[in-house]
Amino acid sequence: MKYEKLLERFIRYVKIETRSNPESSQIPTTETQVAFAHLLADELREIGLKDVHYLKNNGYLIATLPSNSQKSIKKIGFIAHMDTADFNAVNVSPQIIKDYQGAVIPLGTSGFELNPVEFPNLNHYIGQTLVTTDGTTLLGSDDKSGIAEIITAMAFLIAHPEIEHGEIRIGFGPDEEIGVGADLFDVADFDVDFAYTVDGGPLGELQYETFSAAEATLQIQGKNVHPGTAKDLMINALQIAHDFHAALPSEEVPEQTEGYQGFYHLLTLNGTVDEAEMYYIIRDFDRVGLEERKKKVAKIVEQLNEKYGNQRIKLTLKDQYYNMREVIEKDMSPVELAEKAMIRLGIQPIIEPVRGGTDGSKISFLGIPTPNLFAGGENMHGRYEFVSLETMSAATDTIIEIIKLNAE
Repeated sequence: MKYEKLLERFIRYVKIETRSNPESSQIPTTETQVAFAHLLADELREIGLKDVHYLKNNGYLIATLPSNSQKSIKKIGFIAHMDTADFNAVNVSPQIIKDYQGAVIPLGTSGFELNPVEFPNLNHYIGQTLVTTDGTTLLGSDDKSGIAEIITAMAFLIAHPEIEHGEIRIGFGPDEEIGVGADLFDVADFDVDFAYTVDGGPLGELQYETFSAAEATLQIQGKNVHPGTAKDLMINALQIAHDFHAALPSEEVPEQTEGYQGFYHLLTLNGTVDEAEMYYIIRDFDRVGLEERKKKVAKIVEQLNEKYGNQRIKLTLKDQYYNMREVIEKDMSPVELAEKAMIRLGIQPIIEPVRGGTDGSKISFLGIPTPNLFAGGENMHGRYEFVSLETMSAATDTIIEIIKLNAE
């Protein structure tokens, strides 16, 4: 194996619980992310990176590989996130499947399995080494694959000083999974010309388009009286919630959309007859389209308030992030550089929009164009998550090749 410590790093990282917490107001939202950052800091110093520092105000761990060239070379950053998603992440116990031959993979003794009939993406990995869950937790490839790949690439460059490169900065941040990690990203401290998040999925993914995103919270006040005497008196908050949801386009939901199609996604609904709360995320690739969706939500709320009276619904709309294409398309050279690096390595670039967001969305609008590279994870955010060691190795190759091409 070219990168002998890549798998060992990855397994070690995923066993450390670093889930983020949307209910917390501290930065980062969990202490486990802070502890993980300090553990990584020790490792970065050990392999020889410089200016390793943790920023308490935003939860980012930053380090530098100094330039070894006399030429004027653009400075590149590579970014990954430390937190994992909203699924059990305690006691992660990965399985390593060597030389996968297409069979069903039992996930430990959990009773769950990875079946290529249900998950045909498994067929892309015949003969490769797969890392899976034991069925009781997520894996954490999103984005500990990216962290392992970036650190392994830096260690390789330090061990091979004959490879010419400019200054490289790496950044590992918190709370990406809950959409707030890059809010306080320090552009001046990171100080690069452009960057990449290493946070994508299968081999070859190269993305410079994300959703534009907003969230909508509806607080609904009902009127609860005894159902036996409720005629013309009761106002059922849950019925209002149903009416609102039914007024949205039924086909514009995640499970019925793809490509450049946006959606309304009801994430939570809690309540009683007396009061209820609904939380939606709203997505569209076009900023105008996002505004139209927000207007539609507000219009339905207005109509229901007219129907039920007394402003029964209180709506809070908040923008989350915007499509980073708006920034990156002004100078496509970072995308072209990554595309060229992949082609040189024999990897077919897959340039498609992210049906989601990355920290690069916010960082791009803060002033550092930041497209997204593949990191290898499949079926992310749950018990069926897996990653190919060969794809992780290819991601590490891609990071190094981008750096080499940038110095040419």
